[in-house]
Amino acid sequence: MIFIFQIPLTIDDLEGKKDPGLEDPEHNVYTRFMKSHRCYDLVPTSSKLVVFDTSLQVKKAFFALVSNGVRAAPLWDSKKQCFVGMLTITDFINILHRYYKSPLVQIYELEEHKIETWREVYLQDSFKPLVSISPSASLYDAVSSLLKNKIHRLPVIDPLTGNTLYILTHKRILKFLKLFISEMPKPSFLNQTIEELNIGTFKNIAVVRADTPLYTALGIFVEQRVSALPVVDDKGIWTESNSIFTTEKTYNNLDVTVTKALKHRSQYFEGVLTCNRHETLEAIINRLVEAEVHRLVVVDEQDVVKGIVSLSDILQALVLTDGEEGKCCRIAALRV
Repeated sequence: MIFIFQIPLTIDDLEGKKDPGLEDPEHNVYTRFMKSHRCYDLVPTSSKLVVFDTSLQVKKAFFALVSNGVRAAPLWDSKKQCFVGMLTITDFINILHRYYKSPLVQIYELEEHKIETWREVYLQDSFKPLVSISPSASLYDAVSSLLKNKIHRLPVIDPLTGNTLYILTHKRILKFLKLFISEMPKPSFLNQTIEELNIGTFKNIAVVRADTPLYTALGIFVEQRVSALPVVDDKGIWTESNSIFTTEKTYNNLDVTVTKALKHRSQYFEGVLTCNRHETLEAIINRLVEAEVHRLVVVDEQDVVKGIVSLSDILQALVLTDGEEGKCCRIAALRV
């Protein structure tokens, strides 16, 4: 069973909201902004939410994700009458990598199972309990939860009805902050470079080549726990392999090269955006928000991959740490 429903909500128009008391130009202005706004403030007046019942067949769930352009969906357990977790593209990647070459089970058999069977049998050592947040909780709490639990999506669940109202993401939170940045005092660290602030990941960056077998790429996804891989050739970076699982043509044959698999990806693929480590934090934020991407690949003058700056890196620096001193806890590359 698949639920797709619209959620009409009456809230103040985001553009019209102002935050009183943000007159102190200290570096923690963004932290205080997040603490003064609730998760409910980010919920749009109308939004589409895809929910899967755990009794749904896995194959149908996969194609429902693809057709609706989402990478994860909350799971509803009819027996327990509550949400029990999330089904994500990462779950499919883990299953494919583990069982594609297994003599014990065939992929076509796995896709016929119900979601609950996957969770209980095949993903029992990897799936996590549902992490959610109340609409009345602060955005600071939401950012903290996303980064602490190393998750990409945070369901906003009404504690009274048990209904999921919205799925919060790093992208949505940063976009909301960007709406009000011009109204707040501008911290000096926004004019510093990401190199000066030590923002981003610049060691052990995982990449694949155009002729890398898809199964090998899967192994990198699983072992290094990344959600995207820059695809490079002798001339530098040219695409990303975070959108390869869009049709059954890709997961039925994992021996093909990454290049061939990428031919099946969505026509709406956002492309690869790059930056260099000498650009300012403000420029990086603007590019991420305007392009609505999850990460920027840091390259040098020869377009050689040198690092990754992700949305989690940015939120960590802006909200949870002292941006001027660059005391950012490192978040692994491509976690978002």
